[in-house]
Amino acid sequence: MPPIVPNRFLVRVCHPCPYVKDVPAVAEDADHLVDLPETARLNNFADLDGLANVADVRLAWNEFGLAVQAQVKGKQQPPAGDAARPWASDGLVLWVDTRDARTSHRASRYCHQFHFLPAGGGADNEEPVAVQSKINRALQDAPLATPGDIPFRAVRTKGGYRVEAFLPAAVLNGFDPEQHPRLGVYYAVRDQELGDQFLSVNGDFPFADDPSLWAVLELVGSETRSQRAEDRD
Repeated sequence: MPPIVPNRFLVRVCHPCPYVKDVPAVAEDADHLVDLPETARLNNFADLDGLANVADVRLAWNEFGLAVQAQVKGKQQPPAGDAARPWASDGLVLWVDTRDARTSHRASRYCHQFHFLPAGGGADNEEPVAVQSKINRALQDAPLATPGDIPFRAVRTKGGYRVEAFLPAAVLNGFDPEQHPRLGVYYAVRDQELGDQFLSVNGDFPFADDPSLWAVLELVGSETRSQRAEDRD
């Protein structure tokens, strides 16, 4: 019998987010929009709850924003989606709080929810699309970006797909690595065939609405103010 409270709920994790200078790629013929190193992978410690992962999710940053990459493997069916119903679509959902205010159970204007779908756009819902949506029960809504504001690419691979995106500082309200190098972060990989994968607690918890359940993402590898202070000490 699984525990009433997941083991991962008992651990508060601070995930290092490495600095990667050359993202997003600017050349149109580049193999990847975003290609992140192993050090950028978010370890969700699924084995603590006896679970296996279906996706490799990575985040990195630079002065211009956040880079996002996710690779899903093990599929036999093509991904399915609908941009009008992103929660019912295959893909990656990412939450970012640029203030890491995890004392509140309701989202602020600094909390963002993005959907990166390998399918769901276009007239036939087969084109990849990135969508930002409002967070339920938020005290204030973050400004909503349009799909054209977010560089995004999705590639079908053998047995799965890969999504790559760059979230510019302009679509991350309050993004300020100098003053606020710690962010709140959470993700869910939704897949109708393989099942869902979460950064921490599962769908029994209201992580989509409650930033206090999110983890910490610490921007490292650059001369942020906090790191310069540590160097002086």
